[in-house]
Amino acid sequence: MTKILKVFNEINSLRERYYKASLGKDALIKLIAETEVAEQVYNSNAIENSTLTLEETEKILLQIDLDRYITEREIFEAKNLARVVSYIDTRAKEQELSLEVILSLHKMLISNIRDDIAGRFRKDNEFVRVGNHIAPNPKEVADRLEKMLAEYNATNYENIINRIAKLHLTFEYTHPFCDGNGRIGRVINNYALIREGFVPINIKFIDRKKYYEAFREFDMKGKASIMEEIVGKALTNSYHKRLAYLEGKKIVTLAEYAKENKLSHSNLINKATRQTIEAFLEKNIWKIGADNDKK
Repeated sequence: MTKILKVFNEINSLRERYYKASLGKDALIKLIAETEVAEQVYNSNAIENSTLTLEETEKILLQIDLDRYITEREIFEAKNLARVVSYIDTRAKEQELSLEVILSLHKMLISNIRDDIAGRFRKDNEFVRVGNHIAPNPKEVADRLEKMLAEYNATNYENIINRIAKLHLTFEYTHPFCDGNGRIGRVINNYALIREGFVPINIKFIDRKKYYEAFREFDMKGKASIMEEIVGKALTNSYHKRLAYLEGKKIVTLAEYAKENKLSHSNLINKATRQTIEAFLEKNIWKIGADNDKK
């Protein structure tokens, strides 16, 4: 708990810097959000076993032909999720998260993939299993989600890392849909963050092993410590990236930064992974503002 509070305090400090740095820079903020869409789509779909690379995802969103055969499903998964990611950037500021909003987002995500289940919760005998976890009875889904949202809204005095971690774990434990639960769950994280004045996060494919460990921890022990760590680092990373751009820093790769400052690259990577320096992942490459203090 002490560790999470320390991260939360650091995020609050970054958030204050972000608000000051963002004044009068709406165009740049919009540009950053637009350039992140492909990365959001790639990582979220890759976690769900999509075969698309980041480059292929970018090409699909730009309507550029690919060099290999891609199934129609994967094409729609990329395009639909991109639409949802872009949509919530403004929608979250206008409407409170509700069951109706969640159903609407799911319909956008699954349309042209499985229209028979798009925009509705599991029903009748639509039971689902994720690993060794059998999701609750379809009859319980709506009530569980209502309770999830009520608890989330009732704990606004708690720090955002705890709240998002618990929201995400509870949603995925419920697994309310026949398909698209992981992607919608990660979208909901960002819907809630944006609505509360934070920046969106991008849970990376490279962290998938730890991400699934977080679900096992919650399923077996009812704890959220691993997910809290994932959310905290992702949120810190997102602020580091935006501040590097908004504060006008010269952005270089961590390898270039290490060479220029005669520092150990592997040591910097280790610090970046722990988010103890203001480095950030962009297109799976660690970068940093060149005028940051040496650490």
